[in-house]
Amino acid sequence: MRRNRRNSRNSNNYINDDTKKIIKVLLKFICILLILFFIVMLFNILNNWITYHSIINQSQTSSSNVDTNISEQNDVSENTNENTTFNLTAIGDIMCNSVQSADAYISDSGEYDFSYVFDDIEYYIKNSSITVANLETTFAGKDKGYNNPSRFNSPDALAYNLKKLGVDVISTAGNHSLDYGFDGLSRTIDVLNLADISHVGTYKTQEERDMILFKYVKGIKIAFLNYTYRSNGNKIPSDKAFCMNIIDKDIIKNDIEKAKSENAEIIIASIHWGTEYDSVPNNTQDELADFLFQNGVNVILGTHPHVLQKMEKRTVTLEDGSTQDGFIIYSLGNFISDLSSNNAKSSIILDLQITKHTDNTITIDNINYIPIYMYKDSSTKTKKIKLLDIQKTISLYDQGIDTSIGKNMYTTLKTAFNTISTTLNP
Repeated sequence: MRRNRRNSRNSNNYINDDTKKIIKVLLKFICILLILFFIVMLFNILNNWITYHSIINQSQTSSSNVDTNISEQNDVSENTNENTTFNLTAIGDIMCNSVQSADAYISDSGEYDFSYVFDDIEYYIKNSSITVANLETTFAGKDKGYNNPSRFNSPDALAYNLKKLGVDVISTAGNHSLDYGFDGLSRTIDVLNLADISHVGTYKTQEERDMILFKYVKGIKIAFLNYTYRSNGNKIPSDKAFCMNIIDKDIIKNDIEKAKSENAEIIIASIHWGTEYDSVPNNTQDELADFLFQNGVNVILGTHPHVLQKMEKRTVTLEDGSTQDGFIIYSLGNFISDLSSNNAKSSIILDLQITKHTDNTITIDNINYIPIYMYKDSSTKTKKIKLLDIQKTISLYDQGIDTSIGKNMYTTLKTAFNTISTTLNP
C-alpha cells in the first residue's frame, strides 16, 4: 500500500511538471501573438495616417498647380522685366439663416463662432493671392434677431470668421442688401470695415460711391465693381440713391471708364443676376456679359441663383480692334447656406491663374476649381453644419479611412461631383 501511494505521488508530480511546461510554452506563444498583433495594428495605423495625409496633399496639389506656378513667380514679381502671376479665388453666396446661427452659438459665452464650418476647405482660400466672395445677408445687429426667414441678418462673428478664413473682398449689392433699410445696410458696411474686409456695391455716402475699389496684388492694380438686378421690393431711399448699385448700363460703363482712367490693369465685376435655382443662364445674363466684356471687364463673377451655372473663357475683341482674355462664371452658387436642394448645397472654390506680361497684356492661364458640399451631420447636436471638400471626402471613404459620412452621403457626394462638372462645362 505504501509503495502504491508513493508511485501515485510521483505520477502526480510528473503530470504537474508537464502541465507547467505546456502552460509556459502556451504563454510564450500567446505573448508572441500579442506582440505580432500590436505590430500589425501599429503598422495599419501608420499606413492609414500616411494615406490620409497623402490624400489631403494630393487634393491640395491637384486643386492648384496654380500655387506651384505662383511660388515660382514670387521671386521675380518685383522685377518689371518678368511676367507677374497671381491667383484669384472666388466663392459664391454667403448665406446664414437661424439654423446656421444656432449651430454656431456658444451657450457658455453667448457668442458665435463659425470657424469650424471652414475647417475642411480653408487651405484653398488661405493660400490664395486674393479671395472674393458675395454677401447674401446683412449684419444689421443682434437686436434685429436672426430668425426672420425672408429678411436676412447674421451675427457679426461671421464677418470676422470670413476675414480669418482669408476673404479679402466682398460684394454687397444684392436683393437682400436693404432687408433692414439703410440703417441695416450702413451697419453691414461698418461691421465689414471693423473686420478689415474690403467691400463693393453698397455705400453710406455719395463720396464712397464715387470711389472705385482698387486692390493691389503683386503690384498689379485690380478694380472691383458690383451691381444687382433689384432689391426685393425694398425701396432705395429717394435721398440715398447712391447706397446700392443697380444694374444700369450707362452707370456701369461710366464706372469702367473711371477705373481705366485711374490705371486699372484688371477689372473684375461681380453681378447679382439670373433666375434662382436655374442652372442655365438666361438671355439677360448673356447680353449683359457681352456688354461687360466689350467695355473692358476681364473677369465676371455671377451670383444670386443659389446654384452653379456654366463658366467659360473667351477671347474678347474690343472697340479698338485689340483682343484680351475674358472669363465668366454665370453663377458661383452658394458658398454656405442651409438650403435643402442638393444643387444648392454643392458649389466650387474657383481659382484663376492670371498673368500680367511684360508688354502689359493680361492672360488667364489656368482655370481650376475645388468641388465643395454643404454638409449637415445629423449624428451630432452642435457644430454639425460644415463644408466638405468633395474629392477628398470621397477618397477617404474609398480608402476606408473615414466613413463617418455614411453610404448615402457618399453616394450624394459622387452625384454632386458629376453634376458640378457637367454644369460648369455643358
